[in-house]
Amino acid sequence: MDDSVYDVADLIDDDGIDLESIRQAVEQLLRAIGEDPEREGLQRTPDRVARMYVELLDGYRVDPANLLNDALFEENYDAMVLVRDIEFYSLCEHHLLPFIGRAHVAYLPKGRVIGLSKIPRVVDMFSRRLQVQERMTRQIAEFLDELLHPQGVAVVVEGLHLCATMRGVRKHGARMTTSTMLGAFRHNLATREEFLNNISRGAAQIF
Repeated sequence: MDDSVYDVADLIDDDGIDLESIRQAVEQLLRAIGEDPEREGLQRTPDRVARMYVELLDGYRVDPANLLNDALFEENYDAMVLVRDIEFYSLCEHHLLPFIGRAHVAYLPKGRVIGLSKIPRVVDMFSRRLQVQERMTRQIAEFLDELLHPQGVAVVVEGLHLCATMRGVRKHGARMTTSTMLGAFRHNLATREEFLNNISRGAAQIF
């Protein structure tokens, strides 16, 4: 797994996010665009933004051991396990604008399974960081691969990026799809097609 997954020392100190520095930065930003941070509607905006970032970026502070909470089980089951249409919200690290969408995660067990609710929590752990969709997709797959040592892992992520709809090219209908296939999903065409057919059947819309 990419070592940078857990290297957050440059972003987060031992006490968490530096709220006061964020407040000051937001106040400075408001002044820089010609606004008055002291007017009624903006007086509490720096505080609100700081607290928002605590929530949106809490993936940095998730302890994988606590996340799993003894939710790994020995089980003699070797057919596909799929959790599809997992909603996620993330922040693009290039513009600090949101990208949102759905993740589809599958694995082929090899004597070990994970509790159902933990897969969406793994998605949250990696999405609630400054991200690019390609890296997030790979991180989810590699984490589950190292955790479960399964026959294979597949992750497909579909995202709508506000940095492409609100600014720049302004293509409101554009969706980005990324995938990571490991093990049997990469090397076995039938397994991969079964997964892709399952996630395309009755697929939910991002909106």
